[in-house]
Amino acid sequence: MMESRRYDCSRGCVVERTEGGEAVCTYRPGCCKLEVYDWLQGISQEQYKDYFEVRFKNTRKGIYRNASGQSLKTGDLVIVEAASGHDLGIVTLEGPMVAHQMKCKKINPETFEFKKIYRKAKLFDIEKWQEAIAREHDVMIRSRQIAEELELEMKIGDVEFQGDGTKAIFYYIADGRVDFRQLIKVFAEEFRIRIEMKQIGARQEAGLIGGLGVCGRELCCSNYISSFQSITTSAARVQDLSLNPQKLAGQCGKLKCCLNYETAVYMDAQSRIPKVHNPLEFEDGLAYLMKTDILSETMYFSYDSTSLANLYPLSAEDVWEIIRMNRRGEKPESLKSDVAPAAPEFVSAVGDDSITRFDEARKRKKKRNNRNRKPQKSE
Repeated sequence: MMESRRYDCSRGCVVERTEGGEAVCTYRPGCCKLEVYDWLQGISQEQYKDYFEVRFKNTRKGIYRNASGQSLKTGDLVIVEAASGHDLGIVTLEGPMVAHQMKCKKINPETFEFKKIYRKAKLFDIEKWQEAIAREHDVMIRSRQIAEELELEMKIGDVEFQGDGTKAIFYYIADGRVDFRQLIKVFAEEFRIRIEMKQIGARQEAGLIGGLGVCGRELCCSNYISSFQSITTSAARVQDLSLNPQKLAGQCGKLKCCLNYETAVYMDAQSRIPKVHNPLEFEDGLAYLMKTDILSETMYFSYDSTSLANLYPLSAEDVWEIIRMNRRGEKPESLKSDVAPAAPEFVSAVGDDSITRFDEARKRKKKRNNRNRKPQKSE
């Protein structure tokens, strides 16, 4: 029987203790950041049979070559080569999908120097790994205090211990260059380990920490984004979004990465929509542009430039034709037709429901309460 189960979502595993006190670690794919779904599972490819993806903490993972001669599979805990000492990771991908990941990361298997997988992890290795993991939170808190005492303009976002417990990676954020030579000396004396400082950006920190976005889904930087592109407010302008910093910023405090997702579609649609700087001329008056639905390529005009009451939709092609007619000195008859003018179909942040949708129910409830109330007897 297993006891003291603990979910380690930063490494994508579940750690349990047997009645004898032995640690048992089980791979849990749903917890992994930057997870790759193996849709070629069970298919073998001889030339890539010795290459495996090994995952460590949060978004850190890499491709390793099996030099142990042991048969490995997804979910195995393995001891791998590190710059100094050795590290412990979890095999999360095998087979042809590893070749696909090499292609995505532009790794040439013939020239790239892969680090080695030494062997499968033993119980002693797992225990030592868990002891190192248990120190990470306290070390991170203490390291932040030391950085503040040394008056360094930096923020330590995360600490990751190597599997053998002899080295730790300190992920930090800083706007400018930081001279942390004194900091490393203090860290080495305080924690008695080798120190590696790694600078990351605000978006990378959000990927390390993880969370849910306003869309209700996992953050893209934790889910699949590994290379971050520059995002500007022009992406919001192209999509006709309100330039509200609170709505456009993500949890990292920067502009949301998803602003770039539909920008190309909007730019393509806008290339077919004319820029109307002057009102359109009709025989019964001037029509002013009030609103443009970019994706449907529909433009709404009104004879009253100060009111949105009566809007007449026109397709972008029709507007182009009317502009050409006006340039030739010709005027169409009218925007008005037998069909009543329609308002653009906008959806508010709360959906299509009215803010007064509960009023009638409250009135009925109030009447029902009055009906059930017993009349008081007069004395």
